[in-house]
Amino acid sequence: QVQVMESGGGLVQAGGSLRLSCTASGLTFPDYAMAWFRQAPGKEREGVICISWDGRRSYSTDSVKGRFTSSRDNAKNTVYLQMNSLKPEDTAMYYCAAEGYRYCSVSWFRTKDVTYWGQGTQVTVSS
Repeated sequence: QVQVMESGGGLVQAGGSLRLSCTASGLTFPDYAMAWFRQAPGKEREGVICISWDGRRSYSTDSVKGRFTSSRDNAKNTVYLQMNSLKPEDTAMYYCAAEGYRYCSVSWFRTKDVTYWGQGTQVTVSS
């Protein structure tokens, strides 16, 4: 049984940093590109960043470029999301996702490409 579990969410002031972790089990972790999505109340779920199976390539949405990065440790089946210079508009539930490919596809940011989802972790940025 595949399990994807996020941790590290919380409340942080604007301008602060937070690191999310996501650990997956029940799958061959290096077979999957991993992505982070987020969903704010009343909004659609959006792709934030995707990292290839080997960690060498990543792609992010424009709103987080220069502030968010992702890394992974395949030996620990874990992917990370480092969030710096946080803004109130980053407030959302953040979801970890195993994509259907080893490399981030051109449509990685679309939910339809996700094979497995985590339950989410809440990030709240106060102004």
